[in-house]
Amino acid sequence: MNRREKNISDRDKERVLLQQTLYESKNPTRKWLHNIRKDWIISKIYQYKKPEKGNSLEVGPGAGIYIPILDQVSDRLLVSDLEIDYLAYVSQVYKNRNIQIIEDDITCTRILPDSMDLILFTEVIEHIKDSGKALHNLYRLLKPGGVLILSTPQKYSPLEIFSKIAYLPFIIDVVRYVYREPVHETGHVNLMTEKILKKQILDAGFNIIEQHKSGLYIPLIAEFLGQKGLAWECKLEKKIMGSCLDVFLWTQYYIVKK
Repeated sequence: MNRREKNISDRDKERVLLQQTLYESKNPTRKWLHNIRKDWIISKIYQYKKPEKGNSLEVGPGAGIYIPILDQVSDRLLVSDLEIDYLAYVSQVYKNRNIQIIEDDITCTRILPDSMDLILFTEVIEHIKDSGKALHNLYRLLKPGGVLILSTPQKYSPLEIFSKIAYLPFIIDVVRYVYREPVHETGHVNLMTEKILKKQILDAGFNIIEQHKSGLYIPLIAEFLGQKGLAWECKLEKKIMGSCLDVFLWTQYYIVKK
């Protein structure tokens, strides 16, 4: 499998710019929501890496924010995606690293079974209609005892609900004016509740060894109250974590083992 070598088109650059904007946003809530997820996932990569390193896979790297960390903890790192835009970007940005980059569909993957010690699958499953098939294949790719780190939005979180409203004609223009940053449709075709996703994870054969949720978005407060609004969201997030109200937190996370 060879590294992809492609020039980055204007469309590629726009999509990558959106990914980067999420972590560097001028809006405090938008920046916080994405960075708390990033920080949690990075902490888990370090926690569950093999002491002797090993083989790692990231499915759906986006702009590649986790690649330097995965490269650091791996003897061999494989990065796969169906989105050629992102593969082209990752191929150029990380061309001096020992990384294999392939175009691959996780629902009918060409990657060898029982070949990975650690797999990262963050903010990808919501873009895959046949998520059950994807999870079964991820299980097949892991070595016995291998770990999968997964994250995805919760179906009924306020951010996902209000995103559907935000992308309506005319409203999206107002949203872009308020944020003054790239705002594009999420492309989420398979948002799941905790109950449905856990069933799919267990049906694929995994054991869930850790679970977490984070990120409270409150419409209008997030857009117009800046740091003060974020402080309120953080306080409320802590109060509802672990309660029946945590269905309103944006992201659900799972550490699962084969």
